[in-house]
Amino acid sequence: MNLRPMTAGRDAAWIVLSLLALLAWDLSGLDLIVGRWFGTAQGFSLKSHWLFAQVLHAGGRWVSAVAVIAVLVNVFRPWSCARDMNAATRRWWFAVTVICLLLIPTLKQLSTTSCPWDLAEFGRSARHVSHWAFGVDDGGPGRCFPSGHASAAFSLFGGWFALRGTSPRAAHRWLAGVWFFGILFSMAQTARGAHFPSHSMWTAWVCFTTSALLWHAAQPLLHRRRTEN
Repeated sequence: MNLRPMTAGRDAAWIVLSLLALLAWDLSGLDLIVGRWFGTAQGFSLKSHWLFAQVLHAGGRWVSAVAVIAVLVNVFRPWSCARDMNAATRRWWFAVTVICLLLIPTLKQLSTTSCPWDLAEFGRSARHVSHWAFGVDDGGPGRCFPSGHASAAFSLFGGWFALRGTSPRAAHRWLAGVWFFGILFSMAQTARGAHFPSHSMWTAWVCFTTSALLWHAAQPLLHRRRTEN
């Protein structure tokens, strides 16, 4: 039985449903409400807190770097859960991880959206402008949407797609780990005033969607390699 159409349909459904949920969040105004939980006119008191700034922000980058290196090592020396996976799929896994890691910072550089800690409401000078108001300057430095730090975890979604065909249990564990660290990093950045929740949510959506599209686009090539092996 060919399960590819079924999995493609499920992936498409998740992409569309999560997109609708994200758009609803953007329309709700909840970003500012959540931002006010942590920020006042004096700024964000947790901005430099050791747990959020050193452990979850700086430390999170190291966790991500180790994970990416491990995915690279898996290309040449397969992990036990990836021994039934062909080399082409392992290479795809590493490649899509790098693509997601590069994509989010590129989108940030094009963004005119400033970070919460740059807004006048929280003690600086920028005004709050929707990240959908393309080209509208909010008076701040911009380059804060989507969340780059959240991509430290969400860029690793490729492991879910690569593993689920040969090692479903490992795939679910990988996916759970990506979500755990992604949510953890996102919460830390929200508490610090570095990002609104939507900034991290969009990072997750972009990384998952990119990984899904590249996975299904690569299936003819990966299937041919499986047949050759």
